[in-house]
Amino acid sequence: MLDGARVLVLNQTYEPIHICNARRAIRMVLLGKAVSIEDDGLLVRSESFQFRLPAVIRLLRFVHIPRTGDIPFSKKNIWRRDNYTCQYCGSMDAVLTVDHVIPRSRGGLSSWENVLCCCRACNARKGDRLPHEAGMTPLRPPRKPRFFHPEAMGPRLNDAVRQHWSKYLRPFEPSR
Repeated sequence: MLDGARVLVLNQTYEPIHICNARRAIRMVLLGKAVSIEDDGLLVRSESFQFRLPAVIRLLRFVHIPRTGDIPFSKKNIWRRDNYTCQYCGSMDAVLTVDHVIPRSRGGLSSWENVLCCCRACNARKGDRLPHEAGMTPLRPPRKPRFFHPEAMGPRLNDAVRQHWSKYLRPFEPSR
């Protein structure tokens, strides 16, 4: 239960900066590094105390988060960049993989500009062909991200989590 629950971490200025599991959030609160701002109503009990499971915590000290610089190239960051969505069919419910637009067998590199998020079915359909050879077109061309929107820090959020987090994320939502 504690490792599966996600908690939004706010900087001292109420800016969303991270998503962590509930175990880590409780540890930060008990060590005096953060305070619980919202809880989801569940109780965590031990022999000596009971504690409401936090949904949102705020750090007591300001943490400088650089907004520029290199974002590490990793599978997790590719999924974040592509919003956990298959870039060929738009599916958000499928098991995700990473696809090389120009296959490695044809000299394609593992780089931000050549890799995108893809469901297993689309990855198998494309194989080691170029997208146009397979009759597929990426929804967006892959590119190197400059920063991540706070809501992209974790996997897709369910409605209950969104309800607790929405007022903290709303000021940071991108304009549509």
